[in-house]
Amino acid sequence: MTSRLPSVRRGASVKDVAAAAGVSLGTVSNVLNRPERVRPATREKVEQAMAELGFVRNEGARQLRAGTSSALAYVMLDARNPFFTDVAQGIEDAAADVGLSLFICNSAGSAERERAHLEHLQEQRVQGILITPVDPEADILDDIVRRGTPVVIVDRTRGAGSFCTVAVNDALGGRLAIEHLIDCGHTRVAFIGGPPGLGQIRDRWAGAQAAWADAGLPADQLLRLSTQELTVAAGSEAGERLLGLPARRRPTAAFCGNDITALGFLQQCIRAGRRVPDDIAIVGYDDIEFAAAAAVPLTSVRQPRQELGRTAARLVADESLEGHLHEQVVFVPELVARSSTLG
Repeated sequence: MTSRLPSVRRGASVKDVAAAAGVSLGTVSNVLNRPERVRPATREKVEQAMAELGFVRNEGARQLRAGTSSALAYVMLDARNPFFTDVAQGIEDAAADVGLSLFICNSAGSAERERAHLEHLQEQRVQGILITPVDPEADILDDIVRRGTPVVIVDRTRGAGSFCTVAVNDALGGRLAIEHLIDCGHTRVAFIGGPPGLGQIRDRWAGAQAAWADAGLPADQLLRLSTQELTVAAGSEAGERLLGLPARRRPTAAFCGNDITALGFLQQCIRAGRRVPDDIAIVGYDDIEFAAAAAVPLTSVRQPRQELGRTAARLVADESLEGHLHEQVVFVPELVARSSTLG
């Protein structure tokens, strides 16, 4: 007997499918989860009912019952910075290759917001969490691992090798930036970036200082201008401060903690009528897509952004393998010279 199908509507349930197909709930469940157990004619009838009802399987509920999901998650530090969206793209590409989806969360540099995201992701039973943390040493990361969810730290390092980490040698990156400016003839340079407690900024500043000392230049000729954020606004405000210095003390070049800050600094220089690089040269960090497209193409220290993400995704997948050993992968940056230093 052919059953009469109810009209198509949103949110059709398993019960609706069973009623429409004239079968039991158990039969519908088998079609969804163990189709080989159902006779072809019955399976076809159930699948037709699903199609006509617009039935969408509640994958989230199924995964919660199974204790896992088919998704990874990335908690990024700052969605405003294209560096992190490029990292996320690399993670998503690697996840898609093995049939996983990706949740993306933004902590916006807030430890409280980060914790809320992490707690929610554990409730969702994600297969693994990749995170660029506010604090790489935060106890909550240990708690998550103890509860059985793999964690990989991205663009940060953590002591003792207790986690897989993927990062870039930022001290070397700072050195490359300063060596380039010295090679261009600059002997008064400003380092612009912050907050000072951020690990990458500490490393980039340390690399800059080391290169400066190795060149035998006076320490007081390498000026540090700290900012509270790595943003366009912070770069612009730093530009006002630097350009307001007396000419005899004013640096002839600036190394900015990231490209976003460098672009804000560049904007301020242009507004003030300063020629780049004739009056002041600028080096950024990350080599985001906008660096090459700036009004004056920006010299930048390139990080392999998408490769960071792809590598992190591989590591989080390897966490479940027997005998897995944590890896600390460190990529080597490279300097890409453009018009903001070369003219």
